[in-house]
Amino acid sequence: MSEQSIYRRILLKLSGEALMGEGCQGVDPVVLAQMVEEITAITELGVQVAIVIGGGNYCRGASLEEVGVSRVTGDQMGMLATVMNAIAVRDALNQAGVAARTMSAFKISKVCDEYSTHVAVAALKRGEVVLFAAGTGNPFFTTDTAACLRGIEVGADVVMKATKVDGVYSADPVKDPTATLISRISYEEVLEKRLGVMDLTAIVLCREHNMPLRVFNMMRPGGLRVALLNEDEGTLVTKEL
Repeated sequence: MSEQSIYRRILLKLSGEALMGEGCQGVDPVVLAQMVEEITAITELGVQVAIVIGGGNYCRGASLEEVGVSRVTGDQMGMLATVMNAIAVRDALNQAGVAARTMSAFKISKVCDEYSTHVAVAALKRGEVVLFAAGTGNPFFTTDTAACLRGIEVGADVVMKATKVDGVYSADPVKDPTATLISRISYEEVLEKRLGVMDLTAIVLCREHNMPLRVFNMMRPGGLRVALLNEDEGTLVTKEL
């Protein structure tokens, strides 16, 4: 396998739930260390890395509605949860010798910088890992949508969606043993079949701006690096097959 990355600049979407490991909340130090190792490995390939992390390991706005918290307030809590995750990954990367910074979609200056496309791109060009926190800064939009939006804004070559499975399947592989892995699929087919790759707003955004989306398994050691070196790894969602 060639040691040359397929992509120059990526937007990596990580789930907050992945940071929990086997726990029920918060950040598992072992999982965090594994993530840092994976990210460090691709920076050593010369890849410019931007990251969006969800906040599901602490809070989900939609579920809080069930106990009387308004959706807007719940989503704001979720955005704050992503800030906690982002600064944890930032500090862990810095400790590992990788320059990293966190930028928030809303002002929280004592914790991290406010988001600026120009500043983010300049940092990426210098080789810094840039973590985008607080989603889009608006309620009702998921971190999937935030990842696609930031990827488009900073000129990423691809949005990399980290999952626990090898890519997009024809059906849920847990429920259907006959499900097969799909190597390439169009935005239209994802939307038509509602395959759950990302939320529909995120897929439409990628389609309108022709932003490729690669779904891959990051739970396997070295999975991120392999996905950047091997075009056949995972599932590629594009405008045309």
